[in-house]
Amino acid sequence: MRQDTKMAAEAEGFATAIETPANSTANDGGIAIWDLGHSYGELETIERLDLELAPHAVLGLVGPSGCGKSTLLELIAGLQEPSRGKIEVDGESDPTARLSHCAFMPQSDLLLPWLPAIDNAALALRNRGIRRAAARSEAGELFERFGLAGFERSRPAELSGGMRQRVAFLRTLIAGKPVLALDEPFAALDAITRAEMQGWLARALSQAPRTVVLVTHDIEEALYLCDQVVVLSSRPARVAGRLSAPAPRAAGRDEVVTDPAFVTVREHAMHLLREGAK
Repeated sequence: MRQDTKMAAEAEGFATAIETPANSTANDGGIAIWDLGHSYGELETIERLDLELAPHAVLGLVGPSGCGKSTLLELIAGLQEPSRGKIEVDGESDPTARLSHCAFMPQSDLLLPWLPAIDNAALALRNRGIRRAAARSEAGELFERFGLAGFERSRPAELSGGMRQRVAFLRTLIAGKPVLALDEPFAALDAITRAEMQGWLARALSQAPRTVVLVTHDIEEALYLCDQVVVLSSRPARVAGRLSAPAPRAAGRDEVVTDPAFVTVREHAMHLLREGAK
């Protein structure tokens, strides 16, 4: 199968996995943040942030290491409560309610080493009380479309890095939440696999839009995958700049990242990042 045809088929599988989230409507997933600040004791991690994200938009968060990107993602997803300010996800400000609208994917794939890939992928279904056979059946229908056919019974240690990330994505998406909170999902992958996964995710989101907040250190990745990118300063984090994507996410990755308009925006983003780190 040609690579472009294969990736299109996998994107279709991604779309099938997330096209009908549980208890969702067409307007699900908007995010609003007002006067947000956060501290751990005397350590101030976020100074002041105001952000707004429309349903089905894709937001990238970039900034220096330790500036609070992952903390902000956890706050949005309801895993923490801010020290001050307000966060709403789909109109809900209570942290438990925010979490119910978000599927969170941390930096590590966190696959359970004693479970085969099929059971790792089906964990969200099992947590909803679905019996193992039914959960396996639902998850298994997507393995071929995710490029994982034949690896259903493989343990995580037997999978490549890209395969592990796809299982982790499948586990995240099959939860059926309208908001995807992705914390450096491709950080552990080699450059070639990372580029392939970026193209795969871009095609999938073009077919089945979701509200996405993506934390990444890679400005090129953020500009390619996201509608808008927020550059954060060094700790305590504040908004150093906001950028709009220079090209459609669904376009071929190689063509996008080498386009002069993309390169110009990328250089501007690098400038903002350097200034914000001072």
